[in-house]
Amino acid sequence: MHVCVVGAGVAGLATAYVLQRAGHRITLLERASAAAMGASGGNGAQLSYAYVQPLAEPGIWKMLPKLLLEQDSPLAFRLRADPRQWAWGLRFLGACNAQASAAGTRALLTLAAESRQAFEEMQAQEALACDLHTPGKLVLYPTQQGLEAAARQVALQARLGGAPQRIVDAAEVARIEPALAGYAPRIAGAVHTPSESAADCRLLCEQLTALLAARGADLRFGTALQGFERAGDTVARLHTAAGPLHADHYVLASGWESAVHARQLGLRIPVYPLKGYSITAEVPADLPQAAPRVSVTDTARKVVFARIGERLRVAGMVEIVGQDLRLDPRRIESLRRSTQEVFARLPLDGALHPWSGMRPATPTGLPVTGRQRGGPRNLWLQTGHGALGLTLAFGSAQRLAAQMRQA
Repeated sequence: MHVCVVGAGVAGLATAYVLQRAGHRITLLERASAAAMGASGGNGAQLSYAYVQPLAEPGIWKMLPKLLLEQDSPLAFRLRADPRQWAWGLRFLGACNAQASAAGTRALLTLAAESRQAFEEMQAQEALACDLHTPGKLVLYPTQQGLEAAARQVALQARLGGAPQRIVDAAEVARIEPALAGYAPRIAGAVHTPSESAADCRLLCEQLTALLAARGADLRFGTALQGFERAGDTVARLHTAAGPLHADHYVLASGWESAVHARQLGLRIPVYPLKGYSITAEVPADLPQAAPRVSVTDTARKVVFARIGERLRVAGMVEIVGQDLRLDPRRIESLRRSTQEVFARLPLDGALHPWSGMRPATPTGLPVTGRQRGGPRNLWLQTGHGALGLTLAFGSAQRLAAQMRQA
C-alpha cells in the first residue's frame, strides 16, 4: 500500500520507518524545510522508559494558584480567549486525581516497554549515529515529602512491572553523579534508574530521513498540507501547496497541528500545544566532570539535563499559552540560571543555542494512535505524545502498523 505520513518529527519518522519496513510505499509530507523542526528539534533528549508519571497528577491542585498567577512558574497556565485551551485545561484538571494518574502510569509504562524493544531492535539493525548512550537517570527531589511521594510512585511502577528503580539519599546522589556533589546538600534524595538512556533526537530524525530516502521514500519537505478531499468514508487525496497528493492511507503525525488538520474533517482530537524551551551548552574538554554523564531531572525546577556527546542539553518549562512560538528570553535565562545553580563548575560563556517548541499533549498524557470514530477509514492519527515523543515514538509506530494490518 501507499501511505502518506504528514509530519517529519520523531513520531512521524518512526511511523514512516516501521511502515516502510513492513513493505509499504511511503510519501513523507512536511511543511518545514527539514526534519525535526518542531518539538523534536530541541527536546530534553531523555529516553524515559521507566519513570513516566503523567503531567496530570493529584499535586497539581495545590499548585494551581501558582500556575495561574506567578510569572516565573516552571508550569504556567496563561488563560486566553481560546475555547480549545479552556476545554483542554478542564479535561486536564479532571485527570489530576490518583485513579487517573495510576491508570495513565500503567498505560504509559506498557507503551514505553514496547517502545524500548522496538527502538533497540531498530538500533541493532541500523546502528544510527545519534549520540545514544545509557548512563541511567536521577530524578531529584528537594524535600522529604516529595521524595516520599516519589517512593510511592516507584512502588506503583514496580507493581506494574516497571524497570528496577530505587530511592537514594543525597550522599548517594553525589556518588552516582559526581557533578552533583555541590548541589546534593540542597536535595532530600532522588529516584535512580540505571537503565535509562539519552540520545540526540534531531540527529536521530536526520538519520531516519536518510534511511527512508535511501530505501525509496518520496520526501516532500517544504510542502504544507492545505486540506482534504473526501470520497464517502475515505480521504481521496490531500491538497498541498505543491498540488494534490493521492495515497491509499494517510497518517497525521504533525504534532499539535494534527488536531488543527483533523478539525477540517470534523474530528475533535484532545491535543493542545504545550510550549517548552531548551539550551545546549558545550562541555569543555578540560572540564569533562563539570557536566553530568547521568541524565538528571530536577523536579523543583521542572528542568531536565542530558548529556549528548560533548554537549549538555537543558530543557524544561511547560507553558499552556496557545500557539505562541516566540522565544521568551526570560525562560532561556531561567534555564541558564538553573544550570549554573545545579552544576556550578560548568562554564556557560559560549553559545547556548536557545530553542522553543510546542509539544503536542493530551490531558491524560496518553498519545492518540490509530483511526478515530467518525473519521475516514483510511485516516490515522499519531500525535499527543507530549514530552515523551522520543521515548514513545517507536512503540506507537508499531501499534499503528499493527492496527493497519488488521484494518
